[in-house]
Amino acid sequence: MTTKGDSIKVSILKALQDAEAPIGASRIAERLYSMGLAIRPRTVRFYLLQLDRDGLTQRVSRRRGRTLTERGREELARANVLEKIGFVAAKVDTLGYRMNFCLRKGEGTIISNVGIIHKRDLGRALWAMKPVFEAKLAMGDRLFLAKEGEKIGGFVVPKDTVGIATVCSVTLNGILLSERIPVTSRFGGLVEIRNRQPVRFVELIEYSGTTLDPLEAYIRAGMTQAAECARTGTGIIGASFREVPSAALDVVRRLHRMMEQRGLGGILAIGKPNRPLMEIPVADGRAGLVVIGGLNPVAAVHEAGIRVGLRSLAGLADYSLFLCFREIVAMAPKRRVFPE
Repeated sequence: MTTKGDSIKVSILKALQDAEAPIGASRIAERLYSMGLAIRPRTVRFYLLQLDRDGLTQRVSRRRGRTLTERGREELARANVLEKIGFVAAKVDTLGYRMNFCLRKGEGTIISNVGIIHKRDLGRALWAMKPVFEAKLAMGDRLFLAKEGEKIGGFVVPKDTVGIATVCSVTLNGILLSERIPVTSRFGGLVEIRNRQPVRFVELIEYSGTTLDPLEAYIRAGMTQAAECARTGTGIIGASFREVPSAALDVVRRLHRMMEQRGLGGILAIGKPNRPLMEIPVADGRAGLVVIGGLNPVAAVHEAGIRVGLRSLAGLADYSLFLCFREIVAMAPKRRVFPE
C-alpha cells in the first residue's frame, strides 16, 4: 500500500527530475506547492535525508542542493506506472479529435501505426504482409513505406531502416467524430476467426486500464496468428471493441461503405441496439463495433521472424502518402524487394 510519505517522496523525485540543475529544499518546496502540495522546506529536508540513504538522491553541495541518481530515475519510472494507466485511452481520444480527414474528398490526415525494420528485410516483410491485405485482415488496403530520415506520424525513420506505416483503427473514431457520432473505445484484444468469420474475443485489455496499446503487447508476446488466418481462414488476429449510439447505426453503415471505397474499411461486425456483440455487453442506447487491428500486417512480419520495432498510435499522417498495397506489390519486382 502506498503511504502519504511515499507519495511525497515520489513528488520530490519528480521535482528534481523536472529541474534543469541541482536544487535545494526551498526550491523543491516551491515546486511541490505548484503541484498542490504545501510542504515546508524543513519537511522536505527530512525526506531528502531518507532519499539520500536509499540512494535515490545525492547532494551536489550545500549551496547547490541535490539531484537524482540513476537509481532514483529508475524508481520514478516505476512509480509513474499508475499515472500512465489510461494513457492509451487518452491518446486514442486526442488523435481521433485532431484528425481532419474528409471522407467525401479523400483528403486530410489519418492516424498511423509504424513498424520499423532493417531495410534488408523489406522484401520479406512485404511478402509476409501480402496475404493479410489480400484476406482483408488489415484496416483497409493502404500502406506507406517511409525511407530513413523521412517523418511519419511525428516519428523520424532511423538510419538503415524502413518505416512500414499502416492505417490505425482509431482512424474510424476520427471519421465518426467528424460526423458528430461519439465513439467509446472500450477494449483492444484478439479475435478468433473461423472459416473467415469472426467468432469471439479470446483476449481483452481495457483501454482505460493499460499503459500500452493492447495489440502491440499481443504482437510482442507472440499471441497473434495473422499470417495463418490469412492463409487458412482460421486463426487469431488483433481487433478492438467500440460503442456508438444506436441511433447512429444507419450512418455508421453508410460511412463504412464510403471508407471501403477509400481503402480504409475495417469493421468486422456491427451489433444490434442494446444487444451483446461477440459476448460483450453494451450500455443501453448503444451498439457495439468490432474493428480490425491496424497492426495485423505488421503482426505477420513479426510472425515471419523478422525483427520489427512497433509504434502503435504513432500520430497523424497525410492520407495522400498511403498507396494501395497492390500498387506497392506491382512496383516491388522492379525495385527487387521481393525474393526470387
